[in-house]
Amino acid sequence: MSELTLPILDLSLLDQGPDAAARFRDDLRAATHDVGLFYLTGTGVSAELESRLLQAAKDFFALPDADKLAIENVTSPHFRGYTRVGGELTQGRVDWREQIDIGPEREPLVDPDGPGYNRLVGPNLWPAAQPELREVVAEWHDHLTGIARKLLRAWALSLGAEEQYFDRHFGDPQTLIKIVRYPGKDDPTPQQGVGAHKDSGVLTLLWVEPGKGGLQVERDGEWVDAPPVSGAFVVNIGELLEYATQGYLTATNHRVISPRFPDERISVPFFFNPALDARLPIIDLPEELASEVRGVTDDPTNPIHATYGENALKSRLRAHPDVAERWHPDLLAARAGS
Repeated sequence: MSELTLPILDLSLLDQGPDAAARFRDDLRAATHDVGLFYLTGTGVSAELESRLLQAAKDFFALPDADKLAIENVTSPHFRGYTRVGGELTQGRVDWREQIDIGPEREPLVDPDGPGYNRLVGPNLWPAAQPELREVVAEWHDHLTGIARKLLRAWALSLGAEEQYFDRHFGDPQTLIKIVRYPGKDDPTPQQGVGAHKDSGVLTLLWVEPGKGGLQVERDGEWVDAPPVSGAFVVNIGELLEYATQGYLTATNHRVISPRFPDERISVPFFFNPALDARLPIIDLPEELASEVRGVTDDPTNPIHATYGENALKSRLRAHPDVAERWHPDLLAARAGS
């Protein structure tokens, strides 16, 4: 495997004049047309904020089990809170990680006739023993929201659309932050930290603890390592952006291999997605780009829905069957009968 398997893009080029900005947009379009993932530097996120986030994550996972299980996600109909090791599935197989899921802080939507994805709206569960976690997550969320918006405006221009294309169609963004710990395993062969998957939304900004490997990307039918790059996020597009470009941009399978015991790995993916009821219309690509459209991936086991909420609900019901069975048996029954 080569040492560097993904392109590196520098976001600060967008602020260095029209020529540099045009070069960044060309590289952005090429990276997500050819690969679907890339490293992003020049984001302006300080090392001090990264350090505080990492410490908050380690402090959370070091809490006594009773404190973490007090906010276990099976107590949340909105799929928020703590998931214990082995409590999540990818493609039906157990992921070897623990995590806390944090979304927009909202009051639940109570409408029996509303769409199923409305059940994803609700409050977060925060650990009473660690009040500082909420503060650093809020700061992280604000910084990364700004990065995501800047990226999406560059993407829009690179695809021949108006700069505000995504702003107009996003509505109130549905974000999700996962703080994840992959504990080490002593198995002689690599094990599934999180299984192969594509993200269900538009854009993911992944921060990984410095120096920690394990991320792999599928390229040309082979799994290749995506080693950590200092000061960089890993960015990947989700299924909704593949849909909006009819396959010109590609959502790529990726996975994480567990570290070897006694090592561990902290990562924090930030998912920036449109409102649950938003439908991204298909982008009218310029002729030279439209000629390279490949079509949306046709996988009967993983249909891509035009409405983001349908895509998000699909993923949550599949990943957390215990939450789904406790709170949403009607949704599971409806899917079984469809």
